[in-house]
Amino acid sequence: MIRIAIIAYEVSADRLGVCLLDELKRRLGAVEFEGVVGERMQAAGCRLLESPEPLAVMGLFEVLRHLPQLLQSRRRLLRHFLSQQPDLFIGIDAPDFNLGLELKLRQQGIATVHYVSPSFWAWRQGRVRLLTQATDLVLSIFPFELEFLQAQGVNARYVGHPLAQKIPLQIDQAAARTAMGLPLEGEVVAILPGSRSSEIKRLTRPFLQAAQLLVAQRPGIRFVLPVPGAKQRALVEREWAAWEKEGAGEGRGKLDCRLVDDSHQAMAAADLLLTASGTATIEGLMHKRPMLVAYRLNPLTYALFKRLIRVPWIAMANLLAGEELAEEFVQQRCQPELLAQGLVALLADAPRRQRIAQRYGEIHAQLRLDSAKLAADAVLELLRSRGHAV
Repeated sequence: MIRIAIIAYEVSADRLGVCLLDELKRRLGAVEFEGVVGERMQAAGCRLLESPEPLAVMGLFEVLRHLPQLLQSRRRLLRHFLSQQPDLFIGIDAPDFNLGLELKLRQQGIATVHYVSPSFWAWRQGRVRLLTQATDLVLSIFPFELEFLQAQGVNARYVGHPLAQKIPLQIDQAAARTAMGLPLEGEVVAILPGSRSSEIKRLTRPFLQAAQLLVAQRPGIRFVLPVPGAKQRALVEREWAAWEKEGAGEGRGKLDCRLVDDSHQAMAAADLLLTASGTATIEGLMHKRPMLVAYRLNPLTYALFKRLIRVPWIAMANLLAGEELAEEFVQQRCQPELLAQGLVALLADAPRRQRIAQRYGEIHAQLRLDSAKLAADAVLELLRSRGHAV
């Protein structure tokens, strides 16, 4: 039986990886998966070695505070995988954690795959050498990455974005609203402050404040705030309670905002998105929803980030479009008043929203490959090269 180890502890990585896991199960039949994964991959049959939540830390100085725990976890997983060696290791995203693990496993003869190319083309380009040393195969989800990776000697395959096949080209907003119990008429904004604890703590309150300001200018507007799991819901509820304790909404209209489970359904139901930077901007693009993108980091992390970044925007939706279709509000610009102004302007400009939706639809179609099949083809080819009869 083929044994495959997987590390996919981010919510977005779990959502990407489950498509590949299902395809490998279908193609291999007898296969065993284990690792650190989220709820989707657990439900699909991957045995959990330890909780993914402590690993999901974002930002240089935030990581430093958790570094002993992260290193201990990586050493523990390394010992496990070396004592019970898998036939293949797949690290999904999280390059700072996964590449170090992949390097040590590959040095011991274990085949390694890294799914989702690290954004070395955007910053820290010198670290691409680690990618060539740590991986037998890189599965790239964006077309513009392939030329850069191959020029650097990386064995890379472009497989498209798994969600591009899963999310339909035509979004049924009415069905999504009906499923969520929302009126078919009226404006709806989806608020997505991220899935990491640090994102939720930094963005939930300014997002709610912006929504409250918007209510005064667009009476009757509704909001949905998707949370991907129980821990994230608890954090959002804590931030919401703290915001209310500070006197939220005094003298203003009532904020009609509900917490929901399904981010894709929330995006489909919405007219606009107010979202953290990250995978959600890609998902918003595939739902053809105009959006504002905001982000806050530790000030020291941001100062270093600004010096290293080599691309004009932080949102992948903008990088794919080649223009800032989604206005970005980063660090000092992530202020409720500015966010509210941006939302009002976008809601008032129907031709602009239509143009953005059309461009997003074109990009979605370009990304829409059979990603699970292409990724599985590449993985099985690697296993065959190692002598496995698959």
